[in-house]
Amino acid sequence: MTAIDDRMTGIFENLEVPEGVKAELIRGEIVMTAGPDMVHNLIIESIVDQIPRGRWHRLQTQDVAFPADGSEPQPDLVVIERGAVEGPGRLVPAPAVTLVVEVVSRTSVHRDYHVKREIYAGGMIPVYLIVDPTKGECLMLTEPRTATASGVPDYWSGRTTKFGDPIPVDVLGMTLETGEFGTL
Repeated sequence: MTAIDDRMTGIFENLEVPEGVKAELIRGEIVMTAGPDMVHNLIIESIVDQIPRGRWHRLQTQDVAFPADGSEPQPDLVVIERGAVEGPGRLVPAPAVTLVVEVVSRTSVHRDYHVKREIYAGGMIPVYLIVDPTKGECLMLTEPRTATASGVPDYWSGRTTKFGDPIPVDVLGMTLETGEFGTL
C-alpha cells in the first residue's frame, strides 16, 4: 500500500458514519450509500435462512480486508466456515471467506457487477453471488483467477439464474431456492 492508501485506511477506520448509512473503502476511496430497502433485506434474510448455521457463519455487516487492493468492502452477506477466523476484529481476511453476496441497487450496479467482481476475484473469494432484483436474476461467479489476458482479476465461470429457479451452491453443499426473492 502507498502512503495515501494508509492515510485513507486511517481516516476510514475513524470515520463516524451516520445511522442508516453504509461506508466501504473501495480501492482507496470511501464510498457511502443509503441503507437498503425492504426488497434487499428480505432477499438477504431468505439467503441467510437457507445457509446451514451449523457449519457456516452468515455475517451481514462484516468488512472484508483486501490489503493489496486498498479495499475494505462490506458485502451484503459474507459466509465463512466456522473456525476459519478466530478472535475479535472489524476485518475478516479475504482468504477466510467462502462466499460473498451483493444485492444490486439502482446506485450500485457498476460497483457490484464490475468493481467488486474484480476485487473479489483478486482476493480469491471462491464464490461471488450477485442478486439483481431489477432484472429478477442471480449471477453466480466461481473459480476466481488473478491472471487474465486483460490483467484484470475475474472469475472463470459464471451462471445466470432467473428468480424462482434453484441455484446449486456446491461450495456450501446446498441448493439456494430463489422463489421468495422480490423484484424492484
